[in-house]
Amino acid sequence: MPHVHIEYSSNLEGVAKIGGLCEAIRQAAVKIDAFPLAGVRVRAIAVDHYAIADGNPKHGFVDISVRLREGRSFDVKKDAIERVFEAARAYLAPTMTQHSIALSAEIRDIDAALSPKYGTIRDHLETNT
Repeated sequence: MPHVHIEYSSNLEGVAKIGGLCEAIRQAAVKIDAFPLAGVRVRAIAVDHYAIADGNPKHGFVDISVRLREGRSFDVKKDAIERVFEAARAYLAPTMTQHSIALSAEIRDIDAALSPKYGTIRDHLETNT
């Protein structure tokens, strides 16, 4: 863990480089000590159906949800979400000067007892982290 889910309004296709946003968030996430390198996942999904503010279709949104295993302190989680949010804000800043975009983020705990995991990514990492 963590898993970073980005939902964004589909009207941002061609306006914002969402793949670049994923990479900017990944780069920030791997620098957070509380996030194990092998567990970092960032993915984005376009939302085709949405209604925002006054209903004007020019408005868009980017919503970031970070899920991670329970056990981290409030301060660790607060620092982590602030760093992820700042990476997204900085990446999107040039686009947001030209387009109406709402940016939001949240972090939530996953109950480890209810979330089994298995994977071989650690076996294939090029670094020993």
